[in-house]
Amino acid sequence: MNSERSQRIGNGHGEKVKGGVRKKSGLAHRKSLNDSLEGEVKAFLLDEGQLHTYDDLTKVNPVTPTTVLKCLQARYRAKVFYTHAGCTLVALNPFQPVPDLYSLDVMKEYHCAPQPQESKPHIFIVAEEAYRNVQGQVEPVNQSLVVSGESGAGKTWTSRCLMKYYATVAASSSLMKSQDTVERIEKRVLDSNPIMEAFGNACTLRNSNSSRFGKYIQLQLNRSQLLVGASVQTYLLEKTRVAGQPANERNFHIFYQASSDEQRREWKMSHDQRFAWLPNAEKTLEEDCFDETVEAMVHLGINAEKQGHIFRILAGLLQLGNVTFCSAMDESQPCDLEEKSKDFMHRCASLLCVPVEELQTCLRVRTLRAGKQSALFKPCSLADCSVRRDCLAKVVYAQLFEWLVTFINDSICADNSTWCNFIGLLDVYGFECFQFNNLEQLCINYANEKLQQHFVAHYLKAQQEEYVSEGLEWSFVKYQDNQGCLDLIEGIPIGVFSLLNEECLLNRASDAKQFRVRLEKELSDNGSMSWDKFSKQPHFTVAHYAGKVSYQIEGMMEKNKDPVPPELIHLLQKSENPLLHQLFADRDPVGQGTRGLRQVVTVVSKFKNSLENLMKILHSTTPHYTRCIKPNTDCRPLTFKKEEVIMQLEACGIVETIHISAAAESGIDPNPHRVCSQRAFSIQCCWHRHKQRRRHAMRRAVTLIQAAVRSWLVRRAVRRWHRAAIVLQGSWRKWRVSRSPAGTLCTHQQQSPTKHRYPSLHKSWPMGLALASAPTITVSMTATGFQKMMSVMACLNGHCFRSGDYKVETNQFKQGVASIRAQPRGSIKLHYQRSPLLYADLHPDHKRDGVTGLNQILLEST
Repeated sequence: MNSERSQRIGNGHGEKVKGGVRKKSGLAHRKSLNDSLEGEVKAFLLDEGQLHTYDDLTKVNPVTPTTVLKCLQARYRAKVFYTHAGCTLVALNPFQPVPDLYSLDVMKEYHCAPQPQESKPHIFIVAEEAYRNVQGQVEPVNQSLVVSGESGAGKTWTSRCLMKYYATVAASSSLMKSQDTVERIEKRVLDSNPIMEAFGNACTLRNSNSSRFGKYIQLQLNRSQLLVGASVQTYLLEKTRVAGQPANERNFHIFYQASSDEQRREWKMSHDQRFAWLPNAEKTLEEDCFDETVEAMVHLGINAEKQGHIFRILAGLLQLGNVTFCSAMDESQPCDLEEKSKDFMHRCASLLCVPVEELQTCLRVRTLRAGKQSALFKPCSLADCSVRRDCLAKVVYAQLFEWLVTFINDSICADNSTWCNFIGLLDVYGFECFQFNNLEQLCINYANEKLQQHFVAHYLKAQQEEYVSEGLEWSFVKYQDNQGCLDLIEGIPIGVFSLLNEECLLNRASDAKQFRVRLEKELSDNGSMSWDKFSKQPHFTVAHYAGKVSYQIEGMMEKNKDPVPPELIHLLQKSENPLLHQLFADRDPVGQGTRGLRQVVTVVSKFKNSLENLMKILHSTTPHYTRCIKPNTDCRPLTFKKEEVIMQLEACGIVETIHISAAAESGIDPNPHRVCSQRAFSIQCCWHRHKQRRRHAMRRAVTLIQAAVRSWLVRRAVRRWHRAAIVLQGSWRKWRVSRSPAGTLCTHQQQSPTKHRYPSLHKSWPMGLALASAPTITVSMTATGFQKMMSVMACLNGHCFRSGDYKVETNQFKQGVASIRAQPRGSIKLHYQRSPLLYADLHPDHKRDGVTGLNQILLEST
């Protein structure tokens, strides 16, 4: 296969020379080369039955958009939705549930695999590679998983699967925390998803669960690479959707979830009431699961009281959307409310807990400041009244969303001292191109341009420059560099964003036609911008990496200013709803600095700064790419539209990625990311082996020390008992001789010269001592010979014992010296001395009673 790959390096043309590519020149050579390539493509596509087996597109020969497309189509028909493309994983959206593809067993299979890369392509391979990168390095490097693709390609679902994977494999093996704590962390991290999706996702023409904001989730790991918390960073919520939804699209999911029959009764909404800001309410989606959202809120700590405040605010915004105005008879008077809107206004004021009169005044009358104290009141035009109504809804919803994000972070974020590394999951809105595109689409597509540049700079460009730096003869693979488009949008000092900001700083009414003229004058030399001269609407067209998009200028400057009338802020600060009051308590209504100058912070400025901070994080981590592909625009299950797929493949540079990855794997130059991984794995094995040996040696040393100490303690105790026994024995002999008649007789007989009998002395002290210490014991014994028997009887008669029946028991099965738990590792010498009790039962039955206490010690000491 290596020889086959070497034929397709570069652009799929040319011949291999010393690890590089040498291009042929001349039209004849180029024509013959094209003919040859076409023949190779036809030959490759003849065996259609084998196309679905190419799980890595670097194995395709030759690599062309046609061969890559055919392989993906064949795999999609075979219901195989993941395919490797070099350093990237291609994910095709099936648009239907796939049973058992993301089960717990599948997670364990990839997590426990020795080499996950050798398994079938799956999103879990990317997740496991990032996780092992953190584990396998002495100084763990933070990881980032970048999930990109068009709207509806499956980015949100992929991110959800990644979070579930890490919450499972990084928490299930915890030995330091209880299982309840582990489940709490896992549950809280996962519960952030349904809340964020309910308040930040909506049904669009391209996707039933489209993310209308960007988020970067950092899964926090401790030094043992166990999940201990997470944090969420959000970018550019599409708050304009609250007050205006494109045709055949819906508002945010939460409005439909909170508009069930039970909720309608609670918030004084009739069953048949229709809301202007709740279009397509009859359409039922899987995401309209109110119980799941409430359960997640409860688990994260949002109690019933706070939930009530949140849903009252949402219900108030729906009522506000039904408020409409009509022109007054007298132009000097404020606009009137339409008759049917008066009830909606009262309900809105009641739900938002603000005075209804002040709410009506704020929406219809503008306050002009003349000096520090004097104020002028000017009636708003009919259009301005609607703008103020929409502005009130947008600012309230945006502040509520920010509060939720902060609350979630406070609930799931670990203390800085408990985590040291993270794995980041980036889920951003996909590239968008609608019939009418404005500032929101410009910012969204700008974010996708930045991510595409990150991919190009990190892999395509850096990989080829490394080949050249190592002295390899290399013909560069052509790829689309989008730096010109970025210079057009974010250029300094002249760019679309900078010109928009300048226009917003001018204290004058915005003029779309005049702004279009200025754009053409300042940026006409940039090839990424163009205009349609026959269009009557002021616009400009940007050639993005994924295609051309035309942006409407009308209303773009006002959206960039994002003005909020100060009287609306004053009104919300007076709200009796505790949460609504908290959202605006610290907000400066006028937006003035310390010197009294108005501070204008535009939308594009805030978004550009936050995106730059995100890119800094991505550049400081090791990235892993997943390209989500949308097989058709209608979201139909298992439908593959070749024209739409090939456009996405060309836009994200999949074919070029395959070319360079194939060159790296064919032996021209080893993949530096793979080499580092292999070396890190080898170091990891050596380090683990060293730690295991040290741990084994320490365990053996501890065992020996424990055995030695316990043996010494036992020996010391036995020596003390032995010395005590010797003292007792001496005392007992003296006392026995002084009290025994046999001893006196023996003395007299020894002193009398006329006596020739010498009595025998028998060592019976252990028995006597036992009888003396326990006078209620009966001893059964046998003595042979008359003299021995007389001596024993004399000894027994010399003591004052009570008559009765006695039993002899030992403590061999109950009490006695404590056993040594750890077996000694060295040799042990045992010294035995024959007991003078020749007829004692040294092994009594354990069911019978035995000798206890000091008697047993004396028996063992002898």
